[in-house]
Amino acid sequence: MTAVALDAASSPEDAASATRAWVEAHVPAAWRAAAPGGRDAIRAARSRAEYEAWYPVFGASGLVAPTWPPDCGGLGVTAAAARAIDAVLTPLNLGRLNPLGLNLCAPALFAHGTDAQRRRFLPPIVRNEERWCQLFSEPGAGSDLASLATRAARDGDEWVVSGQKVWSTWAHRSDYAVLLARTDPDVPKRRGLTYFLLALHQPGVDVRPLRHLTGEVDFNAVFLDGARVPDGQRVGDPGDGSRVAEERVRAWTNARARAGRSARHPPGAETSVGKVHSGELNQRLQLLATDLLGAGGAAWSASPAPYAETLPHEVHGMLRSRANTIEGGTSEVNRTIVGERVLGLPREPDPWHDVPWREVPRS
Repeated sequence: MTAVALDAASSPEDAASATRAWVEAHVPAAWRAAAPGGRDAIRAARSRAEYEAWYPVFGASGLVAPTWPPDCGGLGVTAAAARAIDAVLTPLNLGRLNPLGLNLCAPALFAHGTDAQRRRFLPPIVRNEERWCQLFSEPGAGSDLASLATRAARDGDEWVVSGQKVWSTWAHRSDYAVLLARTDPDVPKRRGLTYFLLALHQPGVDVRPLRHLTGEVDFNAVFLDGARVPDGQRVGDPGDGSRVAEERVRAWTNARARAGRSARHPPGAETSVGKVHSGELNQRLQLLATDLLGAGGAAWSASPAPYAETLPHEVHGMLRSRANTIEGGTSEVNRTIVGERVLGLPREPDPWHDVPWREVPRS
């Protein structure tokens, strides 16, 4: 399996033509035949297992993240060529697997990682060979993430990590995690955090699944007891983890963020606007769907199947959407970020702002 023959000099027309040729050669005929019927028809033509088994072909093509450099798993094409590629692929519903690797780990590595880190971790992310999750939130540090207490202590060329994380999406299915840990308790809380890339399949990592409202398992509690991270898997400088972690990318703000980066501006807090908008919009849409169900939205025929499998699709979506304004930073916190960092409004008084973390009262 080889990458599609495209590069930075390829025009959108060349990109579309090469992508169509790749589709004809590599996408199974039954999937292509189902495409005119939309997503439901495609899902009927292929199972999730079949798609995951075929996915390495997609990953090797470079089309999963075509604007990324070739040594990072992409093709190095322009944004215009990437849009032409997506226009060809979208009707086939070739969803990108490993979204937390693509959307959380990758932006941080591009902005703050080393060349060696990008070459090591990004190609397996693109190919879905190493799955990723995020170890940020803790029982006492969710929306106020800077209060986190998980510690990482330097031990030669490694860091030793101990603490507890919670609400860690897909940790039970992941190989690696992006991790925020406190490396300096003697400075104010936002300046003592460091960003790491943690291998999960090692002694000292205990992942415990949490079953949520819709019946299935997505979230986990993760206990860290002497887990080790090589210093080469530290992203950014020690104590600079807050800035690295703020590398959040949302679809409707991508264009603005890309424009800023092309002008060599650091990523800004405007991406928090997309987080607030998308979460609250989805909640309104999901509530509308259950309203349209009428009585079926409150009661439905039960069966011996597990609870999660008996939920009507609309009810499942509505219940799951309740988390949208909490996960990834609450809407209230993101509005504060927008107010302070985008609009320039004054911060609310915080008597603990410049106090060393170890002196801040905690429950």
